[in-house]
Amino acid sequence: MALSKKQGIVIGVAAVAVAAIVGVTAALTLNRPAEASEPAPASTDAAAENIATDEIEWVHTEAVPEAVAALKASGFEPIEAGKLTVAVGAFVPPLSYVPDGETLPAGTEPNFGSLIAEGLGLEYNPVVVAWADWPLGIQSGKYDLITSNVTVTEERKELYDFASYRQDLLGFYVRADSDIDSIEKADDISGLKVIVGSGTNQEKVLLSWNEELTAAGKAPAELQYFDDNAAATLALESGRADANFGPNATSAWAARETGNTKLVGIIPGGWPLQAEIAAGTAKGNGLIEPVSIVINALIADGSYDEVLKVWGLESEGIDESVVNPEGLPKS
Repeated sequence: MALSKKQGIVIGVAAVAVAAIVGVTAALTLNRPAEASEPAPASTDAAAENIATDEIEWVHTEAVPEAVAALKASGFEPIEAGKLTVAVGAFVPPLSYVPDGETLPAGTEPNFGSLIAEGLGLEYNPVVVAWADWPLGIQSGKYDLITSNVTVTEERKELYDFASYRQDLLGFYVRADSDIDSIEKADDISGLKVIVGSGTNQEKVLLSWNEELTAAGKAPAELQYFDDNAAATLALESGRADANFGPNATSAWAARETGNTKLVGIIPGGWPLQAEIAAGTAKGNGLIEPVSIVINALIADGSYDEVLKVWGLESEGIDESVVNPEGLPKS
């Protein structure tokens, strides 16, 4: 059941405060690093991030008997009795951000955290956590679970258990009136000016494609780097850049809210390998199997699809939550 709450989303100045608290860096560098999955942080440019919406919707569920029984049988003890303490970020829509006038984050990641808690018959207890702090916090038992756009990697699986709940996707976005209608392979970027974050998975993809183009005697793409999201957005909308390549989630939200850009291509976040976004907990503590049971119940009853639809991320949906799916290999 979805509950709607009328309110505006004003990221601007509020986001600056949040970014200071959680220690996030500038927006464009947030395009995902090769061995991480930190969501894009809030920009410090108020004008660029003044995103408005009419409704914020939270999807809710009831306790899932099978999951409750599995949790009891597992022997897992929450940090606080009767509560599930969930580490969440505070970055930008649609993943996780603090709406105007609120103190706690909304978005896909907090909503999945709250649904998991409800499905386990526990009270949702969110804690805003800086990206750099969640690993130690989960290992030390400070937080029961994290739902904050974490990509499963083989290295992380050595310390954490995961239950998948979204695909990790990267998207090519162009101006809404652009003649470009498809970017799926190296030939499609030949001669284009493409915005990308330095040191990211996206940059690795483009550099690989450029090598392929050069070897074939074709013009490589010109990669463009910007210090902030506002400058990158201006470059794309003014025609100084042809495309932007970054995490699909945040770009999909911006395209839906502004109508100024459109999606022309999606590839896996771990290209050429598929990558999964998952809820994570300390390895071997017994929590992850009940969590996966809840997620699969949400998929079965339609609540899962409802969350993705609210935030425009239908393309990132999965058919089944898997415990400890294959992760991206160690670098």
